Amino acid sequence: MEGAETIREFAGDEGDIADAYVTLCVHAGIAAADVICCIALGEHVQGEDHNEAVAHLSKVRPDGQDLGSSLRTLLRMKTRAGYSHQQINTNDRKRAGRAAERLLQTARQRRMSA
Repeated sequence: MEGAETIREFAGDEGDIADAYVTLCVHAGIAAADVICCIALGEHVQGEDHNEAVAHLSKVRPDGQDLGSSLRTLLRMKTRAGYSHQQINTNDRKRAGRAAERLLQTARQRRMSA
């Protein structure tokens, strides 16, 4: 996530870096989701089935939050940000940042209390 914030901070036009920023948010969010699941559930999902990962993460509900929705938000942007000719728009870039940050914050809190 630090990499994503660094490129966003130094970019003159955030539209120029939106795809890279979202891709880094996706990777940070996936890593955070794995940490959350390992701490809370004792395991994380391995493999290519993103729906299984979302369902697994949804079992962890700190303060009633559905963390699976944050991961789902990121995964829905993954292909477009990484492989499509369509550039990520400003709203999706902001949504990706919020979703990744929500997962990272929860991972940090879980790690500190473990």
